[in-house]
Amino acid sequence: MDLPLKQPVPDPAQEFTPTTTYLNTATCGLVPRGAVAAVHALADAAAAGVPAGFGDFGLVDAARERFARLVRVGADRVAVGSAVATHVGLVAAALPSGAEVLFAEGEFASVINPFVVRGDLRTRFVPLEELAGAVRADTALVAVSAVQSADGRTADLAAVRAAAADHGARTLVDASQAAGWLPFDASPYDYVVAAGYKWMLGMRGASFLTVSEEAQETLVPLHAGWVAAKSMWDAIYGPMAEPAPDARRFDESPAFLSYHAVEASLALLESVGIEAVHAHDTALAARYRAGLAELGIEPVPGDSAIVSVPGLAARQPELARAGILTAGRAGSLRVSFHLYNTEAEVDRLLNVLAG
Repeated sequence: MDLPLKQPVPDPAQEFTPTTTYLNTATCGLVPRGAVAAVHALADAAAAGVPAGFGDFGLVDAARERFARLVRVGADRVAVGSAVATHVGLVAAALPSGAEVLFAEGEFASVINPFVVRGDLRTRFVPLEELAGAVRADTALVAVSAVQSADGRTADLAAVRAAAADHGARTLVDASQAAGWLPFDASPYDYVVAAGYKWMLGMRGASFLTVSEEAQETLVPLHAGWVAAKSMWDAIYGPMAEPAPDARRFDESPAFLSYHAVEASLALLESVGIEAVHAHDTALAARYRAGLAELGIEPVPGDSAIVSVPGLAARQPELARAGILTAGRAGSLRVSFHLYNTEAEVDRLLNVLAG
């Protein structure tokens, strides 16, 4: 197998063992062997009734620190949780009644619904390409995914950030479809959320929230338990004396199996290097786009690791029967490439599509 660039890991077979041609990371990433081993070790310890089975807060903090390095912020800006919608809910709860929130049309539901269900906020939707230009003086928050789940389009975040700053609006970015393959700097944004089970190769139950130092004063830690305290082991009973002085005050009690897994997965990504992962993933996506062009098929344009073809969602079951896992989203056939995929898998997909 000749790849257009250096293998991102010395031997991918040592970490990933799919039994299919797996091209569906945008739905759920493959879990590397190291993460699987970490989950097994914790589950075995819990079954044996030994202290190691309680879960390791040190590994949770290690995952926090690895994620912080991945998105280029300090660990003091990172809170851990269980789902993107939970983090977004904190932001939604902090807005005053009547505030306007601006979204891209077709945005992922977890970014939208926490604001919609309040019932007293004004929500406005515009095409992704028009998002920056649609920010106005009464916009309180712009909420957008760095990479769109449905079709892989990337937002012009620099333009959105500049427009928000010009109008005094805050920014919320969902990096779930970006963090793990796309070099991403979370530091300029008020809030960034990310699910750990996609490109970061973890499992459901681990998610991250970054909050700028200034924006930390805008949120109330509504689901604060003892882990949100400045000295959590002194806050197990009764009201906590003092919340954590940084973003840890927004922590949820961690789902340890998920955090043991994502810490190992983030360690793998860190050892490979996000630039190498990005080069690998986008090279495969470019090969796929070129092959589609030869077949006379036009995908959504761009250079994302996610490639969607409008009108082709009906081919997804056929591909699944051939052992090729993709996704049908919004009427499109969505394919996503990550560090465990190869040129041979791209060619196999194209051959099946060609009939």
